[in-house]
Amino acid sequence: MKGMLIIDVQNDYFKGGKSELYNPIGAMQNIEKALMIFRQKNLPVIHVQHINNHEGATFFLPDTDGVLIHKSLTPLQGEHLVIKHTPNSFFETNLLDIFKKKNINDIVICGMMSHMCIDTTTRACKDLGIKVTLLEDACATKNLSFNGKTIPAETVHNTFMASLNGMFANVIKTSELKI
Repeated sequence: MKGMLIIDVQNDYFKGGKSELYNPIGAMQNIEKALMIFRQKNLPVIHVQHINNHEGATFFLPDTDGVLIHKSLTPLQGEHLVIKHTPNSFFETNLLDIFKKKNINDIVICGMMSHMCIDTTTRACKDLGIKVTLLEDACATKNLSFNGKTIPAETVHNTFMASLNGMFANVIKTSELKI
């Protein structure tokens, strides 16, 4: 069974949030397009929400507006919501149990951030034998710094998509999604 996994599309990643990403609106618009297809076909949809419970965390803090899933993607009745505390959506969550219960062995992944939770969860799917389609234009990230240099968000995103494509996922544009 095919399902959809929407990872961490939360307020802190948008304008005015505590960890703004590059082009989160564009990514969210593509997520909405894919979500509409899954809802119309009555296929399983799973939303993942990251709640930071680590000392020193600066965003996705419990009981803040920033931790909430963006209102455009509010889970509907019958859709699952998985709460996580690490980049891996499977680690110490009930996500794998949901996959087993719904017989999901083929997942479409999208969300935020490309270089962190999208990457980690996609790689975990490979370890679990779950086929992944990754919607590259329905993901967002931010600039990173390394060795005193800034790596632009677009470069970060493209590098991670290229790294995942083939071995870990079939990386496509939302317009190429076939269900």
